[in-house]
Amino acid sequence: MQKGSLKSLEKLNLERYELAKDRIHEITMEEQVPEPYRDFFSGTADFLQMTIQILEEKRKLEPGQSYGEGETLDTLSRQNQKLYEDIQPENYKTSYGNPAYAAEVLDPYGKELSFLYAELRGTIAYAFEKKIWDMTVCLELFLEVYFAFTAEELPTPREIRDILYWYVNDYCQPMVEDRIRVSLDPQADFAAKIIMEQDLEDLRYLYLYGEYVSSNELGVAKFLNSLSQEEIDSMAATYTEGYRQGFLATRKDLSKKKTVNIRYTLGFERMVRSAILQFEKMGLKPTIYRAATHIVNKRQQHKIGYLGGSANLQYEYDHRGDEALFLDGDFVKRKLRSMQMAYEKYQALADVHGGPACIETFGEKPFSPAACEEALSLSPHQQKLRVEMDNEAGQITNRYIKGEERSFTIIAYPVPEIADTWEDFGEIFGEIVKINTLDSRLYEKIQQKIILALDSSQWVRIKGKGENVTDLKIHLHSLEDIKKQTNFENCVADVNIPVGEVFTSPVLEGTNGVLHVSRVYLNGLLFQNLKLTFTDGLVTDYSCSNFEEEEENRKYIEENILYHHEKLPMGEFAIGTNTTAYVAAAKYQIGDKLPILIAEKMGPHFAVGDTCYSWSEDTAVFNPDGREIIARDNEISVLRKDDLSKAYYGCHTDITIPYEELESIRTMGEQEISIIEDGRFVLEGTEKLNQPFEC
Repeated sequence: MQKGSLKSLEKLNLERYELAKDRIHEITMEEQVPEPYRDFFSGTADFLQMTIQILEEKRKLEPGQSYGEGETLDTLSRQNQKLYEDIQPENYKTSYGNPAYAAEVLDPYGKELSFLYAELRGTIAYAFEKKIWDMTVCLELFLEVYFAFTAEELPTPREIRDILYWYVNDYCQPMVEDRIRVSLDPQADFAAKIIMEQDLEDLRYLYLYGEYVSSNELGVAKFLNSLSQEEIDSMAATYTEGYRQGFLATRKDLSKKKTVNIRYTLGFERMVRSAILQFEKMGLKPTIYRAATHIVNKRQQHKIGYLGGSANLQYEYDHRGDEALFLDGDFVKRKLRSMQMAYEKYQALADVHGGPACIETFGEKPFSPAACEEALSLSPHQQKLRVEMDNEAGQITNRYIKGEERSFTIIAYPVPEIADTWEDFGEIFGEIVKINTLDSRLYEKIQQKIILALDSSQWVRIKGKGENVTDLKIHLHSLEDIKKQTNFENCVADVNIPVGEVFTSPVLEGTNGVLHVSRVYLNGLLFQNLKLTFTDGLVTDYSCSNFEEEEENRKYIEENILYHHEKLPMGEFAIGTNTTAYVAAAKYQIGDKLPILIAEKMGPHFAVGDTCYSWSEDTAVFNPDGREIIARDNEISVLRKDDLSKAYYGCHTDITIPYEELESIRTMGEQEISIIEDGRFVLEGTEKLNQPFEC
């Protein structure tokens, strides 16, 4: 776009913003909307006034000045709480963000106005980032709905829904384009500037993002400030070196890449700053973007990007299906077309993007959501549309950020909520650092013994013990030359930190049985007594005991494990070997709080969805012993050669059976070989894995 045209557009956006801002102010003093709806509009206008005030203060800052520079930590904390107080658990029963309350008070517009409320909460982010256009379209949306309620006759719910529908559709293209731009362009540096320029010992910096700041984010930042620079650099090096090793292990050329996407939770800025400097030595600049705020770019309650704490997980869960209000065939076409156009526009940036480097957190109290009948939810037809859209979106992304050329890494650390005392948190944090830096060479040798045993057969059987009714028979690929080929990857600490597993993509035909876990935490949600039945490698039945009604339990699994797919394949079978992590989890009683990244290393695990090699099956992968891992495909992923739309699901969820619930893992065939018996490694050469149990 020409400079003159860009300035004209900025001027127009500013004029629109000023008009909307002034009108919002007037609403707080008006009584045109009849009861019982007046409180919604006046209260929401008050909230918007808060975010507008922040934006106005940000606009007045001189170069070099920071928002809240003269304020105390307590003042900034109170402001942060004020922005999020309405949706916090203690206030949620009477919040318009609660679909149940909105349905009760705002009938018959409950779903529509609760949707509007949730979308407008994005103005917090737009205020802090000075995103005038994003702020303006939200203010205008609110005003359009408000004006509909000031007419002589109240609008129909359909009319309100139409306003919201056309907001989403009219602004889909610029919202999608901006999302893709910030994911690829290192010049979109709002967060990077905070990390690199602020005094990180002054915890006021946490309030510069506009994200919710809980005691966890404050606690992590405080704890990292107690560590030496050498300790911080070492933590960062584990993370950045894992990223570099990921490229080496898969024989991908890192020198072609110029950017890395850093994802983290607030509080880890000291580590991220060190990582940025280390990545720069590899020739990589960071792209750091906020978790999605516009409904157009969200995917249920899952967050991708940097983020603060959650003011209320139930609120996020209740709004996971908000796209039901607008998801139809026309929207799917519009969004996919917008993605294609955006990637084409930023193709040069996409070509040199290396993939994500993620710092995950864990330790919060496990969340088991309550069902909310009044919340928006996808119809069966919309579920099918969502699956088709995700599939095509994955194909578009892979055409520009090629799977065979990118990599990733993930590492996880605890938050203070994991412990009862500050001293215990420090001890647990130190234990996790130890787990993240275990001797990869030692594990590599032991895991090689396990792989050689597994490669001697085409079948493996896994059985639970006690009340665990797991009984699975896994079909492995046939090896033509065992001296040159293997089914299992010897996973050391590179892309997937910490060390400690061997994994494969099973043959689906003949992979049968029941997977059962008494309690597991998946994608931030607690599942109790989870059972999945596999027939020829596909999930054909499922249950859990989270809710009293079986229908709710099935719906819970369909939404959060199957992701609305009728069936999902077993994309991975693995044996975790990190007994050090397992014993630490038992010692500190944190097993139910560990992320899957660590939990998957603490027993056999099974992933439903895509294989571990999705989008890069044709890239040869070798173990340290030089043997090629040939089990990179299954009967579904291989369909990509004829029809990409049938090959991928866009999900991969790992489910681990803890050692204590495990009776045995044995190969099947002429020579039965035991890997694990009664929760302990019995294969010759693996005895050291049992040592942590004896301490």
